[in-house]
Amino acid sequence: QLVESGGGVVQPGGSLRLSCVVSGGTLDYHATGWFRQAPGKEREGVSCINRSDGSTYYADAVKGRFTISRDDAKNTVYLQISSLKPEDPAVYYCAAVPDLYCSGDGLSEGDFVSWGRGTKVTVAP
Repeated sequence: QLVESGGGVVQPGGSLRLSCVVSGGTLDYHATGWFRQAPGKEREGVSCINRSDGSTYYADAVKGRFTISRDDAKNTVYLQISSLKPEDPAVYYCAAVPDLYCSGDGLSEGDFVSWGRGTKVTVAP
């Protein structure tokens, strides 16, 4: 089970950190990723981190602004969002899979087997 938290209302250009707690432990999964879905749009892959070597993947839209990290001692994967842009507000979902190595080829929803319920990020007016 994956449980996200940390969403909220953010000023344009602001920052926040999302958390994903993995019940059973992050060591059960090799790849843990973040997806997002804005109203009226399809869900898209944002970032992913590999357990074996700590390598990461970022979608072009968030490179240089988002940072994914993991703390296995806390069974938690984080997504630090900085320099929030108008296209960033969405429901952010955490997802994980035991045997995928996420890379520059992008993220596919169908590859991930465990999902959280999402946490909403909204931009302040």
